Amino acid sequence: MITARDDRRRTFAALPAGADPATWWGRAWAASLERAAPDAARMERGRAYAAEGHVEAVTVTPGRIVAYVRGSRARPYRTELALGVLADGEWEGLLEAVAGDPAALAALLEREVPQVLAESVLPGPGELLPRCSCPDTGRPPCKHAAALCHRAARLFDEDPFALLLLRGRGERELTAELTRRNAAHAARERPAAAAGFPGIPARAALARTVLPPLPAPAAAPAAPAAPPGWPHDPAIPGAPDPLALDQLAADAAARALALLATGEDPFGGLGLWQDAVRLASAHHTAGLTGPARTLYRELARATGRTTTDLARAAAAWRQGGPAGLAALEEPWDPPAGPFDRARPALLAAAQGSFRPERNRLTCVTRQLRLGRDGLWYAYESRPGAEDWWPTGRPSPDPVSALAG
Repeated sequence: MITARDDRRRTFAALPAGADPATWWGRAWAASLERAAPDAARMERGRAYAAEGHVEAVTVTPGRIVAYVRGSRARPYRTELALGVLADGEWEGLLEAVAGDPAALAALLEREVPQVLAESVLPGPGELLPRCSCPDTGRPPCKHAAALCHRAARLFDEDPFALLLLRGRGERELTAELTRRNAAHAARERPAAAAGFPGIPARAALARTVLPPLPAPAAAPAAPAAPPGWPHDPAIPGAPDPLALDQLAADAAARALALLATGEDPFGGLGLWQDAVRLASAHHTAGLTGPARTLYRELARATGRTTTDLARAAAAWRQGGPAGLAALEEPWDPPAGPFDRARPALLAAAQGSFRPERNRLTCVTRQLRLGRDGLWYAYESRPGAEDWWPTGRPSPDPVSALAG
């Protein structure tokens, strides 16, 4: 909005057509001229001029607002509003009042006029003196001066420091003086605290110092420590099983050790189901102990799966980790090359004829699945059933993978 700026002279670009002032101080400014106007119709016409954008760029200096206002003739009229500047003694009282009131100071710095300044900076009855180069010989103000008054009200809405400049002080001068006075107020309010506050000379604080090197980090332990025992009170309904907690604590300790040694959590990127499968994979389903059965049941319930689903997935995880689980659960369409090589190799090794389907080769109760990692994963099923379970170790060679 500002096209030129000096702390004691500011020029604001013409505003587009717009509404009345929105702030209380903008409305109070506009009302100050209207109260003294003898002709209400003339004031209303000036208000319409301002709303229609007839007022060109506005220049504010101490005691004066000047602008050219377009009327019914081709050449605009030079219009001004004069207002007396405040004496130094008046400014002294205003600055002290604002600096000593944190709410008033914050309002002014947020570009709002605090109420403590209202009576001093807004014009009183008869203080605002209009002048215009138009041929209107009636009692002032004319409609051009009224338009400038309403335009200035919208200007003060956005930048109340322009109103303070009109009263004699620029924005940079005011903010610097208020900052100094506010610091003085704060120092007077906290003398005891400041006196007892520990400190050092500024020269010592800024002196260059050489700190001793940090000590070498301690070596990581060879293995995680055993977790503490967990008390179990069967009288508490829904209490977690202490042995399941023991297993989770031991797993967390192992992950923490890996993170300490390598800087990376080896399982930090796993989802809920993958992590549940990982935890279950530490316990084979054959001969599960009571705590392991409890762990399987709780993990299956937490993931919305059955214990059979979890046992099958745990076997796939033991077979090949995340890639093994993906081979169990994610059918995909591989390129033809691996299958073109695998089927003749299986026939040559007397393993039988395997039927291809997506990434799977199936022969009665045996199956090979090609993982996205390029390895073959072996599966077995009961005769006449589609109950495939991972078996053996993966291999880039289908014959080796099938042989386990």
